[in-house]
Amino acid sequence: MRRRALHLPLAAIETLLAGNPASVVVIDEAYVDFGAQSAIPLVRQYPNLLVVQTLSKSRALAGLRLGFAVGDAGLIAALDTVKNSFNSYPLDRLAIAGGIAAFADDAYFQARRNEVMASREALVAALVRLGFEVLPSAANFLFARHRERAGAELFEALRRDGVLVRHFKHPRIDRFLRITVGTEAQNARLIAALESLLR
Repeated sequence: MRRRALHLPLAAIETLLAGNPASVVVIDEAYVDFGAQSAIPLVRQYPNLLVVQTLSKSRALAGLRLGFAVGDAGLIAALDTVKNSFNSYPLDRLAIAGGIAAFADDAYFQARRNEVMASREALVAALVRLGFEVLPSAANFLFARHRERAGAELFEALRRDGVLVRHFKHPRIDRFLRITVGTEAQNARLIAALESLLR
């Protein structure tokens, strides 16, 4: 059975925009390249829409603190006016050159994002086989919980084994692990560690 990704469809975004014409609606598309549909085509139709993306995820440029916004000319002008009063990460020429290069090499980008999405689906299947419930994902990470073992217990056991995942001690999500989709070898290492823990 094909899993559906959790993301806001464009029709739902349009409903939000139409219902709030006097408000700026910001759509954060940090993970859009991993299987969702961008709202950028709606910008021309809705002057109250601002779409923001980062190059930290699918473009693998987290260290550059580089992103962009797409919106009505008035919204972009307003951002430009106030950006230096709160932006603690001003862009330098090297960061800008890195961002331009990342967009110029589209073949590499497409290959890497397809690799991440394929690895994500394989990892979901392996986790489900081990008794995990995995929430639908359109990102480069998974949110999963085991039917019988506590999230904190698995987190600590994996950490002792040298496998790092994230765990949040918050109500409603404390049974879950946040698992970044790694390389094929990293994912295999995670699954092997979980198989050993769950025996």
